[in-house]
Parts: sequence; structure tokens; C-alpha cells
Amino acid sequence: MTVKIVSYSKIDGFAGDIHIEKDKHPPVLCIVGFSGSGKTTLTVGLVAALRCRGMRVGTIKHDVHGFEMDQRGKDSWRHKQAGAETTIITSPFQIGMVMDVDHDHHPLEILPLMRGMDIVLVEGFKRANLPKIEVFRPENQKPPVCQEDPYLMAVVSSSLLNWDVPRYSPDDIEGLCTFILLRLFPESCEDNLSRQALGC
Repeated sequence: MTVKIVSYSKIDGFAGDIHIEKDKHPPVLCIVGFSGSGKTTLTVGLVAALRCRGMRVGTIKHDVHGFEMDQRGKDSWRHKQAGAETTIITSPFQIGMVMDVDHDHHPLEILPLMRGMDIVLVEGFKRANLPKIEVFRPENQKPPVCQEDPYLMAVVSSSLLNWDVPRYSPDDIEGLCTFILLRLFPESCEDNLSRQALGC
């Protein structure tokens, strides 16, 4: 399978040919950290902040343990239990899909489902060669996940840290949002009108 994606050339663990096509897929940003660090809280805060700035935001949540989205006994659940490899439920307001897969999909493989989004936030995939922000809480007594990662853009922590990337407080969602837009959409912030819209 060949997928055309934006601005990333190397993909760990993906046996395929991925090329980049700037005008078809949104930038991807991974929110990483150990369990209990506050990844979901940060992701939710960034979604709201980006939406307030007029961005269409997609999200991807990585669950290495597997998950069950459908409700037992519902019609779509029964379709899947009967052997359907892909089940889609649709309404005038939402579409949901459950599909069997043969491997753990890299975020870039999923991007074709995110057409129309301005940015995609990914919770997890700490080993992916993608731009990322780490949420780090020393009180969890776990080491940093990506401190030496060349793709690390920033760290979110309440503690003062001696890292080589900017640090943002967990409460400074607006500051982090502006930083993300400046880094991922520099051409937009060069335009005065866009600069005002983005809060740059």
C-alpha cells in the first residue's frame, strides 16, 4: 500500500512505501508520556484551544491493550460478532467504524481517514518518528520517555527541567497552543491576518 502524507519521511515499524504530499493530509503531533502523566487532560485542553482558534482538529488514541467500542447486544455489535470484518454505523450526525486489522497501524496510515482536518493530535505512539510533546511528572517516579528524542518539540511539566526544549506549565494551554501553531504552521503566522487569527 502506498499512502501520501505530509512532511515526514521515515516511519518506524511500517513495511511499506509512504510518500509525502503536502496538500492532502494535516500535520500530526503526538502527545506522549507514561500512564497517569496527564496526556488525555492535555490533549483535551489542546483540542478545545485549537477549536477556539478556528482549527478543525482530529484525534487518534493509541491503545496497545486493545479496546471494545461497540455495545454488547446492539445491532452493529451483532453484525461484528457474526463475522463481519468491518462494521460501520451511520447517522445524520456521526459515523462510527470497527474494523479488524492485521497490525498496529502507524498514525500516518490512518491519516486518509482524517481528510478535512487542519491538525491531528495523537495520544501515544511515543516511539514514532513524528513531532511530539511529552507530559512529564517527576512525582510519578518514572523516567522521561522522549527527552533525547530529536522529534521532541516541547515538554509539559509543573517542575523546572533542564531539557533542550521549551517547557510549558500544564495550566498554560494557550501558550502551548500558540507555540504549536508557530512550529507547525509558520507560513500562516507570517501573514499578519493569519497571525491575529492564530494568536501568534
